Amino acid sequence: MTKQAFNKKFLCDRMLGKLATWLRISGYDTVYIGDLNLNNRNKEDTFILKSFKDRIVLTRDRELYRRCLEAGRDVVFINSDIVLEQLKELEKKEIEFKIVMDRCSVCNGLLRKPTDEEIRTVLEREGISEDLKKRYELWYCERCEKLYWMGSHWKNMVKFLEKVKE
Repeated sequence: MTKQAFNKKFLCDRMLGKLATWLRISGYDTVYIGDLNLNNRNKEDTFILKSFKDRIVLTRDRELYRRCLEAGRDVVFINSDIVLEQLKELEKKEIEFKIVMDRCSVCNGLLRKPTDEEIRTVLEREGISEDLKKRYELWYCERCEKLYWMGSHWKNMVKFLEKVKE
């Protein structure tokens, strides 16, 4: 992945929540409009146009796409409603997808190594009895207090991303 591609930041409209998750998993700083507590959903498009101007807007909304172009915003229209196809569309625009573990897939917060206390707290809260620290490398999101590790789901994610390259 080129350094330039990795430095790209994104703003996904409400129709692209799963795509936002995969962008975050791949290390891209990605705001998903559905995560923001906006009072009026009818004004989301105007909010997108006026906010986060340092980000590339990703949308499935043709009207929002048109308005972004008119406003001079960096915007990409995503044709497919299938996340695998969406990833393929972005791969053609030099956005590489791979598991990076830099960002929380839930809130976009930065991940870091957890303290022993944070590990214990999460394991107790989630009812996990296994000592994950002995078996896995762990990452922690301070913002949403979520713990990540390379468990069986990791293999499924890798297999899914291999399909993007096909």
